[in-house]
Amino acid sequence: MASKKVTVTLPEELLDEIRADTAERGLSAYVADALRAKRDRDRLVELVGWLEQEHGPVSGDERAAAYAELDDLDAEHDRRRLARSKSGGAAA
Repeated sequence: MASKKVTVTLPEELLDEIRADTAERGLSAYVADALRAKRDRDRLVELVGWLEQEHGPVSGDERAAAYAELDDLDAEHDRRRLARSKSGGAAA
């Protein structure tokens, strides 16, 4: 895949955090992955809008269930990250 160099401005503290987390992969790979993820989320938001036009809005109960599932996923991510840091970087 072709690449093109661009210049962006980021808050210094955010850049420091990202560089600390991306030493092996590199900043460019991290930023490219982050932009792909943002693009994908934007497309999902657009899809949700289309589906709500066709099928009606998401109910409060459905939204609460989805957020609960995301909370569970976040908790699992935190658990695995903590386990990895305690084991010196080995996979959890």
